[in-house]
Amino acid sequence: MPASRTVLLIVAAVSFALIGAALYLQHAHDMLPCPLCVIQRYLFLAVGIAALIGAFAGKIKAGAGVALLAALGGLGVVGKHLYVLANPGFSCGIDPMETMLNKIPTATLLPWLFQADGLCENATDGLFGLSIPQWSAVWFVLLTVTLVWVLVRRAR
Repeated sequence: MPASRTVLLIVAAVSFALIGAALYLQHAHDMLPCPLCVIQRYLFLAVGIAALIGAFAGKIKAGAGVALLAALGGLGVVGKHLYVLANPGFSCGIDPMETMLNKIPTATLLPWLFQADGLCENATDGLFGLSIPQWSAVWFVLLTVTLVWVLVRRAR
């Protein structure tokens, strides 16, 4: 199996595992996801699906490219989330974004996964000294770097 294909499968597994970790925190520790958290879930899912399709379809560069776009989108969203946490007066709270997110089909069909019920500024609890959005940023950076490596690596 080519190394790039293996890397894409690992990227997909990590992305899906991060969704699993988010669900664990939501359902076992009552950490309700805010709108920005839910958008990050969609983007982790997009990274995983694109990487998986690219790996299995043999379209390594295309899969890595689409996954990279999703990871870059994730960096943008998590950047806004970190801005909200750094500026307590700024909130994404109950706003049109939450209402819109909760009405799209994925949220109505899978509310346990995609319904935004929390407040962005409440995402300060975390693990090992980092908040959940900070961890999300770390993972989006790692995924982005990995996907760039797949794109610039020459096939042997």
